[in-house]
Amino acid sequence: MTTLEDTQKRLYVLISKDLPSVYGCVQGGHAVAQYLLEHPKQQWNNQYLIYLRADVNAWKKKLDKYCIDYSLFREPDLDNALTAIAVEDEGKMFRNLKLIE
Repeated sequence: MTTLEDTQKRLYVLISKDLPSVYGCVQGGHAVAQYLLEHPKQQWNNQYLIYLRADVNAWKKKLDKYCIDYSLFREPDLDNALTAIAVEDEGKMFRNLKLIE
């Protein structure tokens, strides 16, 4: 039996695997803020927030390929490098990524 909680979308924040965890989490916070600015009618509603380590450049390409909407954060102090991506999803595609520790 599937419950509402099982099908509820979560906000996944993909953090650059090259950043230390604490710095990456700050970058993730910026990505969440950007997501909320760009998606004022979003369904997330401050429920599940999941931070994952990822190759953010590769994931950006994958999300584009599958036409999945997301928000990016590029860090000005790192030459505008892509550091985090926020995406609302059910999460199946992110199963193999590791949580930020």
